[in-house]
This record gives sequence, structure tokens and C-alpha cells, in this order.
Amino acid sequence: MQIHVIKQGDTIYNIADTYGTIPTDIIDANELDAPNNLVVGQALVIPIAGQFYFVQQGDSLYSIGRQFGLTAEQLAQINNIPVDGTLSVGTRLYIPEQPKPEITANAYIEPTGGEVSQTLINSAEKITPYLTYLLPFSYQVSRDGTLTAPPLDNFAQIAANHNTALMLAVTNLEEGEFSRELGHIILTVQAVQNTLLDNIINVANEIGFRDVHFDFEFLPPEDREAYNNFLRKAKQRLSEEGLLMSTALAPKTSAEQSGAWYEAHDYAVHGEIADFVVLMTYEWGYSYGPPLAVSPIDEVRKVVDFALSVMPADKILLGQNLYGYDWTLPYTEGGEPAEAISPQEAITRARNHNVAIEFDTEAQAPFYTYTDAQGNSHEVWFEDARSIQAKFDMIKELNLLGISYWKLGLAFPQNWLLLQDNFIIRKLD
Repeated sequence: MQIHVIKQGDTIYNIADTYGTIPTDIIDANELDAPNNLVVGQALVIPIAGQFYFVQQGDSLYSIGRQFGLTAEQLAQINNIPVDGTLSVGTRLYIPEQPKPEITANAYIEPTGGEVSQTLINSAEKITPYLTYLLPFSYQVSRDGTLTAPPLDNFAQIAANHNTALMLAVTNLEEGEFSRELGHIILTVQAVQNTLLDNIINVANEIGFRDVHFDFEFLPPEDREAYNNFLRKAKQRLSEEGLLMSTALAPKTSAEQSGAWYEAHDYAVHGEIADFVVLMTYEWGYSYGPPLAVSPIDEVRKVVDFALSVMPADKILLGQNLYGYDWTLPYTEGGEPAEAISPQEAITRARNHNVAIEFDTEAQAPFYTYTDAQGNSHEVWFEDARSIQAKFDMIKELNLLGISYWKLGLAFPQNWLLLQDNFIIRKLD
């Protein structure tokens, strides 16, 4: 795959000619609904084997080759040019496909309203080939340790059709919100724990879950060690049944980080006990907050660096959002929430309002502003091929276990093409 960012004057035809492909392949890969009306700043993926590199000022075969793991001699031979020749700015060089690392890929899927929509079913059927795990969100714990299942429809069969394993997510959600009080009961009442673990094991064996995923959030800070002890107990019980165990961790940058979301999550202990963890590295920009990139790579890296200081890289799944937000300006604290939108919808809105898409190089994220028909100003931050490739590059650089997506249901076709292009997806069987 090649990433191409639309410039003024680009057409689907001259882009195809530049990369030696055909327009319909680009249209299909990016699911373009208006291929003759591209947006300046829009990122496209170009489906070609390998990629092209266009020589820039100051480049040499040596410096270009180093970027792609090739020697100057190999690059010269591939492109049939002299190794000691002069490179002209703009010269197109072909870079062959490189070996792909194997990673674990997980995606949460969250039915709402008590049922599974056809959109979610279609998304699960389309995306499960790219996944190691599919994670229905979530089984909710009652105060006596019994479980309430989410709508599962035919997720188990969809996953089985693509050799994708199921993860069983267990949360302390109560009446739609993470409950501090429920979390405290789970972590401190032994009878509730015993009932809960019995129920988890029964459900896992009945439906065929391979991993049990604990996502306990906004726990009392004083329950930090109680959570650690619960995980030790759970790990022993689950291992006896041949089940894996994972946890979700708030995005911390230090062990002492304060705040209701962070304090009870002990990175070092989770890294020691769990088979793997999901870092929830998203929601810097969130629905009730000010306009920001949802998962700015500079902030994400701080979390990953801290995690790596206390746990091995091969236990870390990098959390990644599959959505963006549209904020109505001016932002006011406690005001109306931003609207969650898909990357595809973000591009559509930019096109409909005739605005160019900009790119924040520090956050590695696209954004733009526009004015709607009622005269209201808006700011939009979302994900595109560039922002997701930056995360993939980090996973490869740091040898992380893989990636975990929150959540299926919003269209982002470039992500799945780039995921397949960058990695071999691990399957458990």
C-alpha cells in the first residue's frame, strides 16, 4: 500500500497514472463515494505491491535505503539506476514489499439498545478476517457476582468462520456507567468473587471464549492492591481451565499518576499477572472535552514508554480509536457533547463544506474547521491513513504485541488495508 495525500489539481486519474494502477482500484480500496470530487489534504491508500518513493532535496540512495531497510546497492539494482549516479528531485523509486512482523489484533464490538444492529453484524463479518480476537462489550457483573450477557447474536459463528477467537469482557458497568461501589464489592467480597469466577468459567466454556478480559474502571484508589489480588486469584482459576486473561489499563504515564481513572491500575502488577494488557491510548480528545486529536501520537508514546518501563513489550496491545469527533464551537465545559463520526464521514463533511484537511505533525492527526448552514463553527479531528500508519510504525519500532481497536461499526477502510499490508495477523489455531 502507498499513502497519497491529495494536492490541489489531483484527480483520481492522474493519481492512478502516477502509481501505475487503475482508478477503480483506488476507488474500491478507499470506498470513495465521490471520486471526482476529492478533498485537498485527504489521504488515500493506493493498492500496489510495495510502494513508490519520490526523491526529495538532500536524498541519496544510502539515506533512502536506510529508511526501508535496503542498501544503496539493492535500491539501485531494483530501480535499474547507477549506484553512484545523481538523483533528481521528484524521481520515482520503487521500494519492494518488506517482511511483515506477526501481531495480535483485537477489536471491541458494542451492541447498544439491547440488540445487535445489522451494521454491527456486517462490520463483524467484514473485519474478523483481520483479527486475532473479537471482543463483545460487555458482560456486566451484578452485586451478587452473577453475569448479564451482552447481545451476542451470531458473533461466535462469525468469529469461527474466520478462525478468530472470542474474548469475554467483564466490566463493573452499572446503569450505563462504571460503578466505583460495584467495583469495590467485586474486589473485596470473597463470596462475590467466587460466584463471579464460577460464572465466567461456565460462560467461557459454554460459548467458547478463549480469553477473559477485565475492564474495571474508576475503582477506589484504596482498592489498588485488592484489584491486584483479585487478578492473581482470577489468573489461577482461569489458567486451570486453559483460559487466557487480559486487562484494560487507563493511559498512565507514571506509577503515581493521580485521578479516579488511574490510581487503582497497577501497570507493573498487571504486566506480571496478565497474559497481555490493552492500553486505552485514546480519548485525549473526547465528546465532553475541548477539540483535540483523539489519540495524538506524542501523548500515546508517553503512555507506551511508561508501560515498557514496567512490563515486556510482548504483553502490550496498543489501544486505537476507529472514529473522530465533530465539535461545535465555541467549546464550553459542560455543554453539548461533540458528535462521534467515522473517518469516512469526516471526509464527506470536509468535501460538503469545501474545506481542506490539515495535518498536525506533532499529534500525527488530521483536522479541519468549517461553518455549517446555520452559521455555527465546527472543529473536526479524526483518523486517516497517515495517523494509523504512524501507530503501526510505533508497534513495529517497539516490538509491541499488537493493537486493540475501540470499536467496530464506523467505516475506516484504509485502516484494514494498511493493517494487512504492515502485518501478519496472528491466529490462535
